[in-house]
Amino acid sequence: MWSMITERIPSLLGVFCTVLAYLIPLSIYKVNQKLHEDADPPWKKEEEKQSSPN
Repeated sequence: MWSMITERIPSLLGVFCTVLAYLIPLSIYKVNQKLHEDADPPWKKEEEKQSSPN
């Protein structure tokens, strides 16, 4: 019984790669958002405010 359970547990490398597969795109998304906040020209910021459905 115990061997069946331990065979189904992913290896440490599998867990590590799964975490990286989540964290890498998330960090790229967050960095991209920050860059847009800081570097977008004023006309683009106005355009985004007008197009948002608030």
